[in-house]
Amino acid sequence: MKLFKSLLVAPATLGLLAPMAASANEVTINDFNAAEEIAVTNSRVDGLEARFNNLEAGGFSETTTASFGVDFLVGAVDGASSEATAFSYQMGIGLETSFTGEDALSATIDIGNGSGAAAGSDGLNFDSTSDVLTLDGLTYTFPVGGATVMVGDNTDISAVYTGACAYSAFTDYMGNCGTGSSVGVGGSGSTAAMSYAFDSGFSLAGGVSSDPTKILTEEGTDIYGIEAAYTADSYGVAVAYSDNESSTFWGVNGMYAFDFATISAGLESEDPGSSTKTGFFVGLSFPEVGAGSLDIGMGTSANYSSSDTEYYTYEASYSYPINDGMTITPGVYIKEGTTDQTGFAVKTSFSF
Repeated sequence: MKLFKSLLVAPATLGLLAPMAASANEVTINDFNAAEEIAVTNSRVDGLEARFNNLEAGGFSETTTASFGVDFLVGAVDGASSEATAFSYQMGIGLETSFTGEDALSATIDIGNGSGAAAGSDGLNFDSTSDVLTLDGLTYTFPVGGATVMVGDNTDISAVYTGACAYSAFTDYMGNCGTGSSVGVGGSGSTAAMSYAFDSGFSLAGGVSSDPTKILTEEGTDIYGIEAAYTADSYGVAVAYSDNESSTFWGVNGMYAFDFATISAGLESEDPGSSTKTGFFVGLSFPEVGAGSLDIGMGTSANYSSSDTEYYTYEASYSYPINDGMTITPGVYIKEGTTDQTGFAVKTSFSF
């Protein structure tokens, strides 16, 4: 701030000297005390500096952090309605602040053009917000005794779950090891959930999510979920139940880490009130293949009843870091159906 002071003091001093010279016949040099005037000016500058520093310190809380992630996707799908190569992008902004050191107020903002449908980007969990910033989640997490409580809007119940899936999915079909409606249960709006981790490695979690304008009423749709999990250094297993009022789900996923690879698997059962449907997943993750890691998986594309025709999805992806903030992941998937689809894509991810 010394330069800032000098720039203010200099013109102030000149401004004081100018009228003195113009009226020298009326004012003698003894009537002007330059040292006193400069001291007053310095005092005023110090006051401005203090106010500026206070504004700067209060402008952004020291407990607030921001994180950013950007994904670029270039790819094409053979067998889709359009087989043209396309480009999609998505960007996520995470803001988090703490008031006590143990709580967290978090906001997630997304923007993307997933409607570009590069390599079926809707199946690759790419945001389609029409290039408009959208609040994807707003939560407040705080401790109660030994438990952790989360309340918020537009967030999943499973945000407080432990889970036991170590597989890094390239497509949505493989997410949560095929247990996306149970262990990975979502939310329908306003959510309240709680989790408790025991010292032994066991954890319990559960919650409810409702339409924010019809909370726990017959007019709205409520989702309930509960999970029990056990995790150790080299293995883990999670069991979950959920109810969205139209169907109930049971799911289990687990993982086991060998020296050279980790196997992950999942099984989910769905009961819509008519006939039971099931789906499964299995995948292998190789953490050290050259400069990166390799993931290979397969599973059902949905939950199917015994009378349904089952379709499967297969995928493989290789992820390698270019530097600390940039990772490139080429991948391929095959999705069976009335018309089989084969997608090729390269995803470039930035984090900062």
